[in-house]
Amino acid sequence: MLELKRYLLNEDQQGIKDLINDFAVKEIMPAAEKADITGEFPLETVKKAANLGFTLLTLPEEYGGLACNYSTIAVAKEELGHADVGFAATLSGAMLGTMPVKLAGGEYHWKKVADVLTGGGLTAFALTEPSAGSDAGACRTTAVRSGDDYILNGRKCFCTNAAYADIFTVIASTDRSQGAKGLTAFLVDAGTPGLTIGKEENKMGARSSNTCDVVFEDVKVPAKNRIGEEGKGFIIAMKALGIGRASAGATAIGNARFALEYALDYATKRVTFGKPIAEQQGIQHLLADMYMRLEAARSLTAYACQLVDNGIVDAAVNSSAKAFGSDTGMSVTTDAVQILGGYGYSKEYPLEKRMRDAKIMQIWEGTNQIQRNLIAGNLIARAK
Repeated sequence: MLELKRYLLNEDQQGIKDLINDFAVKEIMPAAEKADITGEFPLETVKKAANLGFTLLTLPEEYGGLACNYSTIAVAKEELGHADVGFAATLSGAMLGTMPVKLAGGEYHWKKVADVLTGGGLTAFALTEPSAGSDAGACRTTAVRSGDDYILNGRKCFCTNAAYADIFTVIASTDRSQGAKGLTAFLVDAGTPGLTIGKEENKMGARSSNTCDVVFEDVKVPAKNRIGEEGKGFIIAMKALGIGRASAGATAIGNARFALEYALDYATKRVTFGKPIAEQQGIQHLLADMYMRLEAARSLTAYACQLVDNGIVDAAVNSSAKAFGSDTGMSVTTDAVQILGGYGYSKEYPLEKRMRDAKIMQIWEGTNQIQRNLIAGNLIARAK
C-alpha cells in the first residue's frame, strides 16, 4: 500500500518514525487484527514495544528516558495511530501517567515511575468515575489522612491499562466539602491490598487496549506518594490533560492517514464503467477533502506542539488541535469506507475497523463538546 509522504522531520523524528513503522508491520498490525476479534490484550507485543523504548518518550534522560519534545511525541503518536489506535492508546496511557509527576512530583516520584517504565512496565491515569467524567470535579473517591498514610476508597472507570499497569496516578478527594479544590494526586502501586481491577469494557473499537474499572477499598498509600500539595490534584490533572491535548489529535491523524492511503490505493485499482473510480469526479472530491482536512489537522497539531515546546501552553490552541484532529479522524475514515462501498463495510477489509477506532478519539481525554466549551471560554476570557 502506498504511503503519503511526510516532510520536515528532523533526524530524531525520522528515526522514531522508521522504528515504529518497521515494528508496526511486523508486530503491531498482526496483533491488533487478532485483538480486534478476540478483545485480548496483546501483552507480548506491548512488552516488545516497551523494550524498544516506546514508553520512554516523555521520561527525562536522567531517569533513563528519551526526553522527546512534544513535536517528536506527536510524530510518534501519529505513527502508532497509523498502526493501531488501541496500541497507541496503551503507550499514550503510559505517557499520561507520568505527566502529573512532571508537573508537581519530586525525585522520589520520578524514580518510582522510572523504575516501572525502564523495567518494561506500564502506568495508568485513574481520573474518570461513573459520576465524574467530563465533570472531573465531581470525583467521589476519597483519600483520608491516617498518620503517615492516606486511606483511599472509591471506584474509577474507563482506566486505560488498568489490568496491566504497575503503578497508577490516582486523583482522589482529601476534602469533599471543597469540590474540585479538595482533589489530590497520588501514586498507587498495583498490588496494594484493597486495590482490585473491576470489569473490563467490551469496546466498539480500540479493542487491543485494556480498559477497566479500578476499585479502592481501604487502600493504604504512603503520604510520600502524594504528588504535590493537598487540594492541587484537580489543577495537576487538568494541566496534564491540557498539555497532552497538543499531541492528542496525532493518533487520530495517523489512523485517518491509513484510511486515506488505503482508499486512494483502492480507488486507483477498482474499475467501474470502464475506468478506475479514482477518475470519477465524485470520488476525486472525496479524496481531495480527506487530504485537505488531514493536512490541516496535522498542521494544527504541529503548531500546538511547537508552542508547548517553547513554553507556551495555549488552552484554546491545544483543545482545537485535539477536537479538530479527532473530528477529522472520524470524517476521513467515514469517507474512506464510502469510497470502498460495500467492501468498506465488510470486516474482510480494514476500513470498518478504522472507522470504529476513530470514534473513541472524539470522546476520551475530554469530549469534543467539552473542548469547544474550553475554547469558547478561553476566547471570551481574552475578550473581557
